[in-house]
Amino acid sequence: MKNDTIAAIATGMTNSGIGIVRISGEDAIEIVDKIYQSKSGQYCFHKFKSHTVHYGYIVDRGNLNDISMDKSGENSINENKIIDEVMVSLMKAPNSYTTEDTVEINCHGGILMVRRILETVIKNGARLAAPGEFTKRAFLNGRIDLSEAEAVMDIISSKNKFALENSMEQLKGSVSNMIKKLRDDILYEIAFIESALDDPEHISLEGYHEKLSDKTENILSCLQKLLDSAENGEILKEGIRTVIVGKPNAGKSSLLNRLVGEEKAIVTDIAGTTRDVLQESICLNGIHLNVIDTAGIRYTEDTVEKIGVEKARKYAKEADLIVYVMDVSVPLNESDFDIIHMISDKNFIILLNKSDLNHFINEEIIRHEIESRYGKDFFDKIYFIETSMKEDKGIDELEEIIKKMFFKGDISFNDEVIITNLRHKEAIMDAYDSMIQVKKSLEENMPEDFYSIDLMSSYASLGKIIGEEVGEDLVNEIFSKFCMGK
Repeated sequence: MKNDTIAAIATGMTNSGIGIVRISGEDAIEIVDKIYQSKSGQYCFHKFKSHTVHYGYIVDRGNLNDISMDKSGENSINENKIIDEVMVSLMKAPNSYTTEDTVEINCHGGILMVRRILETVIKNGARLAAPGEFTKRAFLNGRIDLSEAEAVMDIISSKNKFALENSMEQLKGSVSNMIKKLRDDILYEIAFIESALDDPEHISLEGYHEKLSDKTENILSCLQKLLDSAENGEILKEGIRTVIVGKPNAGKSSLLNRLVGEEKAIVTDIAGTTRDVLQESICLNGIHLNVIDTAGIRYTEDTVEKIGVEKARKYAKEADLIVYVMDVSVPLNESDFDIIHMISDKNFIILLNKSDLNHFINEEIIRHEIESRYGKDFFDKIYFIETSMKEDKGIDELEEIIKKMFFKGDISFNDEVIITNLRHKEAIMDAYDSMIQVKKSLEENMPEDFYSIDLMSSYASLGKIIGEEVGEDLVNEIFSKFCMGK
């Protein structure tokens, strides 16, 4: 039920310095009044003002008939009933996260302690909250819209500082404000057309064709800009799928270990040590990489190694970025050109590794050999970096090139709205398609009511982003993905 009182643990389920139990609903204050005892031994929580914090104890009152009345007329209880020493925050409706009466109990962060306090709260009248139910109530009660609610979960799950900053901007309304402005512009045109059709004597449509054409182009431009941002947005949110490829013993596993900062992969002088893929998520100075180290690519009769090579090819096809590690201390062979051909349609960087050793190949030799096979145009998408894992050389340059490839060298937001949510992207695509239909109708001089139909379709599609055009099932699905205490 929407109006019942819910409770959940709002901090991680691990031993920590502090744990928080959150309670929200019309009976939140009454419930805490039963279990909160001030330092002086009084039950007086209901008397406190909103947005205040109070030191005291959480107690298990047990048999309520055992409670006595002190000289001041307040209920009191024996100290041996105390569960924990706490700080309790009170936020009365409507000025709270959910817009309901909300109480947060800050207790010692042991798992058993936090659970016991939650059990005590539930025993005294609350029920366990469903995943995301606090934020769902904030949405249903009108404090935030659906895009802002989704930003809350994105903040929690952010994998790098850029994703975090973007999620914070969305929580503050960057996406919501843009969508609302577009909807207002579209709604104005719908209302004008409908009014003109209903009252042609007083509202003329003369010259409106040109005006709506200009407005349609402006809206399409804004929608296209949002769609263009979605590619960067997906990378910011999910990370760059990065696959390390190369011949055996080129230094792929050493690169992975260097990026991760610890010995995750076995490194030996024996070629073919890596038989299976190794996956790690790393943050390279704010850029999130989902890195996969693969088996060395070469022709082999070894059954296990052959499976590893096939996996390497499979992951390379699905990658956003290929890091091709070449050993400059050995000559080129057909395996190198096999790899180059395999990754030719991808974003890739060639690391000229083991640069601390004698060189059999260099950038000039590689360029000459590739040009003779694939032509000069092939070099438009190749970056070369000299690296040495032994001397810790080239990693900073790798970072800068990745920024250049995926973020045009500068990752900053300013006032730019970046779409990171697939649901939002799909809704914007639908809105864009509807506006294209408006444009076609204008070009074909169709009657004005045709414009109105497609404008309304675009308006409804954008409404899905902020939650004005979504059903209960979709709302429930979105919030089911949240953590329990949020």
